Amino acid sequence: MKTATHIVAALFGLIFLAGGLFFFFGKMPEQPSMGPAADHFMAAFGPTGYLAFVKVCEILGGALVIIPKTRNLGLLILGPIVINILCFHGFVVKGGFGGAHAFITVAALFLLWAERRAFAGLVNRKSEVA
Repeated sequence: MKTATHIVAALFGLIFLAGGLFFFFGKMPEQPSMGPAADHFMAAFGPTGYLAFVKVCEILGGALVIIPKTRNLGLLILGPIVINILCFHGFVVKGGFGGAHAFITVAALFLLWAERRAFAGLVNRKSEVA
């Protein structure tokens, strides 16, 4: 299980690390249009700098997920990004889920399950009475 976790974490982290670095080095391949709603949605991110912020978070989160000692922090950073990717394709594009989306989703869930003890404190906290 530990070996599988390391392999999945390395692949998951490399996807986000590469995506973020490709964005900043201008090597992003041209994407086909996903429809007018998606085009308008993505056009709003460019001039605002929001997409650059997301890509910095992807680089940071991807690098942290690859390193076992910092994996949980990386998952916390990448979690909202994974949810936003799924919501974008579900609500804006209305479908268009591909193999990469399936891998990202399954890998994130697998890593959360593998690290569930570290995250249990977030949901199983007992409230202290003062």
